[in-house]
Amino acid sequence: MGRIIAVANQKGGVGKSTTAINLSACLAEKGKRVLAIDIDPQGNMTSGLGVDKNGVENTLYELLLGEADLEETIVSEAVENLDVIPSNVNLSGAEIELIEMENKEFILKGLLEHVVDDYDFVIMDCPPSLSMLTINALSAADSVIVPIQCEYYALEGLSQLIHTIDLVRDRLNDKLEIEGIVFTMYDARTNLAMQVVENVKENLDQRIYNTIIPRNVRLAEAPSYGMPVNLYDPRSTGAESYRQLADEVINKENQ
Repeated sequence: MGRIIAVANQKGGVGKSTTAINLSACLAEKGKRVLAIDIDPQGNMTSGLGVDKNGVENTLYELLLGEADLEETIVSEAVENLDVIPSNVNLSGAEIELIEMENKEFILKGLLEHVVDDYDFVIMDCPPSLSMLTINALSAADSVIVPIQCEYYALEGLSQLIHTIDLVRDRLNDKLEIEGIVFTMYDARTNLAMQVVENVKENLDQRIYNTIIPRNVRLAEAPSYGMPVNLYDPRSTGAESYRQLADEVINKENQ
């Protein structure tokens, strides 16, 4: 049975979509069957994996509202070993439409039960907010990966996210756990980045990945070519970092 992992942080610009895209692609590169689900109306994960978000007939929006089924929504082999459930701006309307639905927090969970056995990993890119879409993802997930940018305000909002995860665990999904925290946009030339890493390690009783994702030009360029970094520039430090993160995620499963 596949592991369902949400990549979440309500703070924007922390490398969340970058992590979801490249972790998915690096797991697939290692021979794992991966389903990537774009839960963000911005559709960055969709386009970052080479899928035309405005050209697809069905997206997560149609799937959640029952207007399309899984087979009609999944884009097969967007990358080798990697399927995608795409999103676009239409998904922003789902928040309002879900309000009227029964068991609205569990719609995604119910859908995933039909396909989770077909994959080793399901990776979900959550929107940068604690919205009903994020709650759906957390209700369906086994665990959460939290990307944190190496900057002064890194800890701001993190306690709120952890509180939300605790609430979801208490009320909606008792198996939910924090998979780990991953530091992104690390610039070794600055003292601040090192201080942030040490600060989080001292203040948080959470699992922190050994892999730290550096600031990397290739990592920033790859999405504009619709490619994950391991395909865009396989030898870049960005690609190597996400391969290491994929190894850590796989090893946790083996433990």
